[in-house]
Amino acid sequence: MSRWTPIEIHAPADLAADETFDLKGEVCPYTFVKSKLMLEMMESGQILQVIVDNDESATNVPKSLTNEGNTVLGNERINDTDWMITVQKK
Repeated sequence: MSRWTPIEIHAPADLAADETFDLKGEVCPYTFVKSKLMLEMMESGQILQVIVDNDESATNVPKSLTNEGNTVLGNERINDTDWMITVQKK
């Protein structure tokens, strides 16, 4: 087991994202910082889906966005390398 073990949470199947942000190739803390900046441009209640390709980001981004007061609705592995984090802006 790696040091980074993301918790998988499935977002509701009928959930529609307002924005999708592909951060594959980025690492922490940049994945969190860029996700936070994207959320700052969105309206309260809107949904952002962030795609990351490493377990560290799939673990830390949801925790950090929650600490910022947002609601993580999903954190799902979508293939062998990628995770989709679904978050609702506070």
